[in-house]
Amino acid sequence: MSSTDARKVRIALIQGKEQGSKQADLDYTVSKIREAAAGGARIVCTQELFNTPYFCITQDTELFDLAEPVPGPTTEVLCELAAELKVVILASLFERRGPGVYHNTAAVIDADGTYLGKYRKMHIPQDPGFEEKFYFTPGDLGYRVWDTAYGKISVLICWDQWYPEAARLAALAGAEILFYPTAIGWLPEEKAELGEAQHTAWETVQRGHAVANGCYLAAVNRVGTEAQTEFWGQSFVSDFYGQVVARGPVSEEVIIFADCDLKALEDTRRIWPFFRDRRIDSFGGLTLRMIDES
Repeated sequence: MSSTDARKVRIALIQGKEQGSKQADLDYTVSKIREAAAGGARIVCTQELFNTPYFCITQDTELFDLAEPVPGPTTEVLCELAAELKVVILASLFERRGPGVYHNTAAVIDADGTYLGKYRKMHIPQDPGFEEKFYFTPGDLGYRVWDTAYGKISVLICWDQWYPEAARLAALAGAEILFYPTAIGWLPEEKAELGEAQHTAWETVQRGHAVANGCYLAAVNRVGTEAQTEFWGQSFVSDFYGQVVARGPVSEEVIIFADCDLKALEDTRRIWPFFRDRRIDSFGGLTLRMIDES
């Protein structure tokens, strides 16, 4: 790698459908990680809960059997793969922490196969078709950043993407690229009236995080229909100006590649010094649920 390329990294997002079983999902994803690495990717991110269906559509105690320890059998496979391909792998999994305690978790594996740690989803939604509070305990590890072989990255998960505080804390801890494994889609009774607006809101808020924090942002969504939820795909990568530099289609299984220039990111933070000018003495209200009248 030349000196001019030393701070450039290609990332890849795996946008796929549920394949029918945990083993089939894992086999599919391993094959796509190999394909991504062959295409020059150095950091590869899966969609949310990549080796299971999006089971949160209904409340069913038997579905807790889909969970596994993290680290555990899936991360063992992925650690070997990362070392073989010399890629960083970010994998979103259903974590069994203990009896009755489960998390929506992302494992982070470095390019030498080292398991670096995990992030547990902090914000847990509860809506028709997204019954996540039934399954997931809120995360308790904070907003983490990992200094990988190819750059400083943070992983947040799906519903976290609506919260600017989460992106800001990750960026303040040094993240250059924010990754958001995601499972978001349309319900049939809402799509005609609200579908376009919902997608616009989803993409726009994340592009805003990229601008406000001087980061690249990568959101990787599912595709296909599970029960009545039609996942809208359209995984994308935004640069630090909020420009979409790569986007996937609505319904196809694809790998989305994007080249991230981390030196240009640093240069932009110097001319738009948002972190320097923050009035941190005025932000105390952010720790309150609401700012009520006295």
